[in-house]
Amino acid sequence: MMRDLRGDQLPDWMDHVLTDDLPALHSLVNGMQRDLGAVTAALTSPWSSGQVEGHVTRVKRIKRDGYGRANLDLLRRILLSP
Repeated sequence: MMRDLRGDQLPDWMDHVLTDDLPALHSLVNGMQRDLGAVTAALTSPWSSGQVEGHVTRVKRIKRDGYGRANLDLLRRILLSP
């Protein structure tokens, strides 16, 4: 379902999980039901926010590394260097 971008199969999978005796997966499905539209869209769309998340993580790491020791000019040079 995830590899083939078949978000349309999600409701059937969720119904199947709820009929099984797997309480941990029941909790997962209950959480997914709260925002079913977004979960289905994520499983259907070929787009990913992975590249953006990687840059955000990089900026946060640089900020932590330089916290209290670097000024804005140094931070700007670090962020703009490859």
